[in-house]
Amino acid sequence: MKNQKFDDLRPYYDEEIPAAMNRIADSEYFPALAAFAYPGHNPEDVKQTMRSYSTINDFQLQAMKAVNDQVIARSIRCFTFEGINALDKEEHYLFVSNHRDIMLDSSLLQYALYCSGFRTTEITFGSNLMSSQLVIDIGKSNKMFKVIRGGNAKDFYHNSLHLSDYIRYTLSEKKESIWIAQRNGRTKDGIDATDQGIVKLFYMGSPEKPADALLGLHIVPVSISYQWEPCDCLKARELYTLRRTGAYIKKADEDMKSILAGLMQPKGNVHIAVGTPLQAEDLEPLRGWPNNKFNKQVAALIDEQIHRNYRLTNNHYIAHDLRSHSEQYASYYTPEEKETFLEHFRQCLTPDIEDKALLSDIFLGIYANPVR
Repeated sequence: MKNQKFDDLRPYYDEEIPAAMNRIADSEYFPALAAFAYPGHNPEDVKQTMRSYSTINDFQLQAMKAVNDQVIARSIRCFTFEGINALDKEEHYLFVSNHRDIMLDSSLLQYALYCSGFRTTEITFGSNLMSSQLVIDIGKSNKMFKVIRGGNAKDFYHNSLHLSDYIRYTLSEKKESIWIAQRNGRTKDGIDATDQGIVKLFYMGSPEKPADALLGLHIVPVSISYQWEPCDCLKARELYTLRRTGAYIKKADEDMKSILAGLMQPKGNVHIAVGTPLQAEDLEPLRGWPNNKFNKQVAALIDEQIHRNYRLTNNHYIAHDLRSHSEQYASYYTPEEKETFLEHFRQCLTPDIEDKALLSDIFLGIYANPVR
C-alpha cells in the first residue's frame, strides 16, 4: 500500500530496488563491501549478483544476511536470542529496544526474526546518518525509514507528528512491524532508559486516548546485551570530553567510523531477549492520568522488561567490582578474565587523557551500571 504523504520518510518500494542495486554496485566502496560480505568471491561476480536483486526481500535475505553472517562469524563468539517464538507471526509489533550500537542492535534482531521464520521489521534511521547516496541506498533497501533530526521547536513538533503518523500507518495499513530505539542516540553510560518523549511520539497524532492508541501498536520491549560493548572506548572518551569541557562536537565522519568499529570489533557473547507485548492490564490503570505521568509510567513498564531481560556477563561483574573496589561478584569471573578486561581498558588510556581517574570511572560505568 502506497501513500505519497510519507515519501520523505519511507523505505524504498520494490520497483526502486533495481536502480539502487546498480548504484551500490557502481560505488567506489563496493569492492570493500563485497570483500567483507563475500570473502573469497570474485568482486565482479558479487557485483553481478547485486545487480540481479529486484526486491527488498532479495536484498535483505541475501545481501544483509551475508553481512550478518560475517559479523557473527568474525566478531561474535556466541549469538543467542529468546522470546521471539512466543509472538504471533501474523501480528505486527512495535519493537522498542535498548540502543548500544548504531547498526547492530536492529540488524541482529532482523537476523533473529529471519531465523525464527518471522518477517523482518522496518527500522528507524536518523537523518544525520544519511550522509551519502550509498548509505541511503543500503538503508532504504533494508527497510529503513528516516527520522528527521534537528530544527527548531516548531519543526521538531511537526516532524514528530509526521513520524507518529507514519508509525501508525506502517503498523496498521502496511502491516509491517517496526524497530525503534528507546531513546534518541545510543546509550553511552550503560544505563538503558526509555525517553518519555518516545512514548508521547507513539500516540501524539492518534484520535484515540493514549492507552488505546498504545495498545493498538503492540509494543514489545527488546533487550540486547553485549559481553564487549561496541565502541566502548569511543563512548567513554566522548563522555570524558563532555564532562571536562561541557561540550562534545562530533567530527563529520564520526558516525560512520562508529558503524564500522561496531561491525568489526570483537563483541564476545551477544544476546537478544524479546519481551512480551504491553497488555491492557498494564495500561488500564493509567487511564485518565496526566500525559506526563502517563508517559513516565509507560516508559517505566518498558524499562522494567529491558532491565529484567538484559543478560549480564563476566565483564559487567568485573567492572562493578573494580569500580566499587570490592570483590562482591568475584565468583562470576576468573583472574584471567579480569586481566583481559583490564588490558582492554588500558588501550583507552592514551597519552592525551589527563584525568585518568575520570575516564576510568566513565569506562567502568558502561559495564557496571547494568549490574547496579
